[in-house]
Amino acid sequence: MKQIHITETVLRDAQQSLIATRMPFSDFQGILDDMDKAGYHSIECWGGATFDSCLRYLNEDPWERLRNIKSHMKNTKLQMLLRGQNLLGYHHYSDDTVRRFVRKSIENGMDIIRIFDALNDLRNIETAVDECIKAGGHAQGCICYTLSPIHNLEMFVSLGKQIEQMGCHSLCIKDMAGIMSPKECFDLVSALKENISIPIYVHTHATTGLGYMTYLKAAEAGAAGIDCATSAFSGGTSQPATESLVYALTQMGYDCGVDTKELKEINDYFVPIKNKFTENGLFDPYVLSTKTDALVYQIPGGMLSNLVAQLKAQNAIDKLDQVLEETPRVRADLGYPPLVTPLSQMVGVQATVNVLLGGRYKSIGKEIKSYIHGEYGRAPGKIDEELAKKVLGDDKPMTGRYADTLEPEFPAAREHLGQHARSEEDVLSYIAFPQQSEQFLARREQTFTASYSFKEVN
Repeated sequence: MKQIHITETVLRDAQQSLIATRMPFSDFQGILDDMDKAGYHSIECWGGATFDSCLRYLNEDPWERLRNIKSHMKNTKLQMLLRGQNLLGYHHYSDDTVRRFVRKSIENGMDIIRIFDALNDLRNIETAVDECIKAGGHAQGCICYTLSPIHNLEMFVSLGKQIEQMGCHSLCIKDMAGIMSPKECFDLVSALKENISIPIYVHTHATTGLGYMTYLKAAEAGAAGIDCATSAFSGGTSQPATESLVYALTQMGYDCGVDTKELKEINDYFVPIKNKFTENGLFDPYVLSTKTDALVYQIPGGMLSNLVAQLKAQNAIDKLDQVLEETPRVRADLGYPPLVTPLSQMVGVQATVNVLLGGRYKSIGKEIKSYIHGEYGRAPGKIDEELAKKVLGDDKPMTGRYADTLEPEFPAAREHLGQHARSEEDVLSYIAFPQQSEQFLARREQTFTASYSFKEVN
């Protein structure tokens, strides 16, 4: 039988896309041993927004979360999503920080690191890829799939060749908005297989209703694996359902390597968790409906759920349609960057500001200004001249690699934290999210002090 790998996303992208990454470790700890026995190729459980969410909302140490997950995984590889030079934050970090972060991720239990750059500027993934390989991890380079007047098959194949030449062990076509049609997927996987020899994995979302069909055509074209979500956390802005894809692919003659009885146990476990988030309002039914308009807006799942949450917080959910319409206009002004973190958040916030202020670019976010200055890398296309002039004046955008201008960050961060940092991991958390990390470390010290005092009394 032909083989195809299944990566389960419920612990990362599925919950990120549906409930804004609010699932604590305690919610899924009880099913990890069963997940390890299911036969998945890998479990995506870290990276993306999980790091930020652990510190900001869940009062969890993200490194401890990773170690705890790893302790249950005797047979299954763990996988994470890394934003290249952005790591898990929203701006570029120095090379020493990137290398330390990648090395510590692998030391703490990570096996496969899926590495992408939001602009497909591969200069911004080289350091992370190199360190991942040196540290003994599996480096998976990404092509961020998007549609625009400047993105085409030839461009994507060229990126694939560069990713292989960089030394990546595999390649992922990352369709973060679920906009890749079955034909486009078949053509791209086929073209890549003709030009590169490393395995090709396909990641998409069910947002537009295309995901299931796209995955079947990926298999037919010879993809090595696909990303799926256990059915309770599948569909809508999440991934297509694991069980449904395994059922269909098995009938088509593919060996998915998974135990269907275990898949049912896993989904049965997550049903009441989904119900809990539905009852507390974090699971908004809006994100489950099919959004064919996303073929125009190209908004990824995590971005859509965050837009809904942000507009609700400002009592402006009635402006959602206007924000969705403004998003592609802002994207075009910025030279058609793929809408993936951090660019998706940047474009989405700017579109929201344009709508809420009743005028375009009355206020321009500092991240958008940094982007126009060239600090995120090369824009795929030409930035609107009037907007560029408004930001740059008579200056020129930088053309070099922004990380080359950054001094090492670790020594100063370690000195700043002093005894508050118990480990190198604590320092890296602070560099990535200073405010959230300091608050977390303070809470951790208070908890430790209270616990120690209790023991002394008793």
